[in-house]
Amino acid sequence: MILLDMTVVNVALPRIQDGLRFSDSGLTWVVNAYVLAAGGLLILGGRLADVFGRRRLLLTGVVIFAVSSAVCGAATSPAMMVAGRFGQGVAEAIAAPASLGLIALLFTDPKERTKALGIWSGLVALGGTSGYVISGLLTDLTSWRWIFFINLPVAVVVLLIMPRLVRESRMVRAKNAGLDLPGAITLTVGLVAIVYGLLQAAEHPWRSAPVLIPLVAGVCLLAGMLVIERRAKDPLIPLGFFANRTRTVVNATSLFFMAAFISYTFMLTLFEQHVLGYTPLVSGLAWLPLSVAIGAGIGLGATLTPRLGVKVVTSAGFVGAGFGLLLTSMIDTDTSYPGGILPGMIVFGLFAGATMPAATTAALHGVTVQDSSLASGVQNTMQQVGGALGLAVLVTLALRYSGDEIQRGVDPQVAMTEGYALALRVGAALMVFGGLLVMVLFERVDPELRDPTAEIVGETGAGRSWPSSARPRGRNLAGA
Repeated sequence: MILLDMTVVNVALPRIQDGLRFSDSGLTWVVNAYVLAAGGLLILGGRLADVFGRRRLLLTGVVIFAVSSAVCGAATSPAMMVAGRFGQGVAEAIAAPASLGLIALLFTDPKERTKALGIWSGLVALGGTSGYVISGLLTDLTSWRWIFFINLPVAVVVLLIMPRLVRESRMVRAKNAGLDLPGAITLTVGLVAIVYGLLQAAEHPWRSAPVLIPLVAGVCLLAGMLVIERRAKDPLIPLGFFANRTRTVVNATSLFFMAAFISYTFMLTLFEQHVLGYTPLVSGLAWLPLSVAIGAGIGLGATLTPRLGVKVVTSAGFVGAGFGLLLTSMIDTDTSYPGGILPGMIVFGLFAGATMPAATTAALHGVTVQDSSLASGVQNTMQQVGGALGLAVLVTLALRYSGDEIQRGVDPQVAMTEGYALALRVGAALMVFGGLLVMVLFERVDPELRDPTAEIVGETGAGRSWPSSARPRGRNLAGA
């Protein structure tokens, strides 16, 4: 539900613009407000879940998301819509790390955990891609407002069922230990500044003040955060967290993966509607094969990861997804859906899906229960920043190339198609490069979370130490 709303607005943007009288530049903030809030707050959300309770933070995030969705659906002005979208991004930052942290704790068997993480990753990906389908259907058949209102019954069901199925857990903290507020503020503002700068790059030159000032400020703030964390008694992010080479590499390559993934879906939607003349409904339905391919790839990846290892499956997934993008880059103005779009979509979806359970396992490699939500917050932050990077770099590359070609007298539709194809080839190169980094730099990854002496803390706050073989499971979920 949460990740669906990152993409569900894309097909409906023209209707939202007409209904609320957005300006062309203001309309981008329907997307940017969500990405900005989520990208800047995810790591903080992950640490808050570890400290104050993962179930509590997940339920809180769902409540905020439901309220924000209602605000978006009832919006009567651009400001009201942007505020609601910002609230949805905040909700993702709170709920997403907590949900992945809980899954890592509920499934203690390595094979079960790999499957569970694969399902979690797959639902995230399917939520993102199905957003186009749902948006097309609801926008054409009812109103764009229902792409937000549809979240409300889902949120109610989660709030009613989850407390019955999932027990609370949080990290054990020393007495009088406080949350590292200087580190939290510096990290959050730094990430927000970087994401804002990347988003501004979609509209302004890279050397312009609106881009450079927030990027430089963000980098300086993150550097200051490292100094603060080194001296903090109870740091927000222990610097030793980044000492694990596999975790560091998979988080870095997540930038390439999401930059290519988000720009692929964004540009192909524009190509289908602006060049091939698809309606929002047809454009939405055209994404169904990608959802099916991702689902099949997740099943394949979850099966192969315990046999071949995280390194092999992740690397092969990156390279195969890059090949799918390369196939898609062969598009032209006369491209047919079955012959020009569908083959690359299936290859891309299958290999991208296979990557997800293995990459998520790698992101949690060597993480203890104490830091499980923090690790998922770091991974999700890199994905959000990667998505912003894709919109800022790859989509901007396509649009500026097209503009230059049009100024030279090239037919606008031909120029747009060539711009999209160029950006897709760059995305393919990023995917292949990420796969090579994984193959060269990954350590040998055991799919089991290494937490043999971690403590589980209930709602009362009383902690008990459990060996991994005897740790209580969330019975209803783990047995499913």
